[in-house]
Amino acid sequence: MQIEKKDIRALSKEQLRDFFVANGDKAFRGNQVYEWLWSKGAHTFDDMTNVAKPTRQMLEEHFVINHIKVDTMQRSEDGTVKNAVRLHDGLIVESVLIPTETRTTACVSSQVGCSLDCNFCATARLKRMRNLEPGEIYDQVVAIDRESRLYYNHPLSNIVFMGMGEPLMNYNNVIKAIDMITSPEGLGMSPKRIMVSTSGIPKMIKKLADDGVKFKLAVSLHSAIDEIRSRIMPFSENFPLADLREALEYWYRKTKSKISYEYVVWKGINDDKASVDALVKFCKYVPCKVNLIEYNPIDDGEFQQASEQAIVAYIKGLEAIGVVVKVRRSRGKDIDAACGQLANKS
Repeated sequence: MQIEKKDIRALSKEQLRDFFVANGDKAFRGNQVYEWLWSKGAHTFDDMTNVAKPTRQMLEEHFVINHIKVDTMQRSEDGTVKNAVRLHDGLIVESVLIPTETRTTACVSSQVGCSLDCNFCATARLKRMRNLEPGEIYDQVVAIDRESRLYYNHPLSNIVFMGMGEPLMNYNNVIKAIDMITSPEGLGMSPKRIMVSTSGIPKMIKKLADDGVKFKLAVSLHSAIDEIRSRIMPFSENFPLADLREALEYWYRKTKSKISYEYVVWKGINDDKASVDALVKFCKYVPCKVNLIEYNPIDDGEFQQASEQAIVAYIKGLEAIGVVVKVRRSRGKDIDAACGQLANKS
């Protein structure tokens, strides 16, 4: 019976060192291989040119490197790049490169499908197939960094976990991926340039604070009224706004890091004065900023973009209490590459 080979990137540097010692080699060989896997991005063992051929053959016998492959890449008229990423088991996720005049941002996925059931989200219509491994998350970033250098002549500057999936439902793998992205042995990016966006799971937000993470936190809020929020995000019935508020206050006490609220205004759903007033009140609890997001409709159904007057009402209400507000316009419309917990049309 053929033994299924393990992805070598699931091993820590110490485990790799131990493997080589157990197989009659020197521990430093583990350091060499680790560097090839992460900072040099080797796709095959044969890429490891300073490792002896018999050693590479031994690695081939024991392990695989489950690298992603960019299956198709689309470039929008506005410069946005959308990748359909094929995983080793044939499943597909999406990642997006979003350029501005001063920076490029990678929007990456953390799950195949999604664990949650937000009614406005295209990804939520796909059942969760599995969590992404740390290496699969890392590879999305490496691919977009390469595209950033190719098309925009500078390295990737920011990362947002706003693609497919709920990052905090794949907590350990997301944290491991970020550790590698920020490590000098990986990509060496500053954690302050990374934002993890969650739909709002209170106990996991508290865990982030307890674990002392250095990256930024965004919450897909979309309503500060429980009844409306649970209608558009049914899972949130289990996580009422009072619990979310407590978790966010805990986060701020521990980290002193502002929250970003992601907020879409929909026609006939949350475009009334009561909704504006509720968000203004919610924003007083924890230092924050608000991103009002232009909606990219996934069909002709219930969720449609609100009027410009409704957006202006939110801006006026929030700015009156000193909250910084940005309106994020949908990017890559011609390739359906809007990034956010709103996901992309596939």
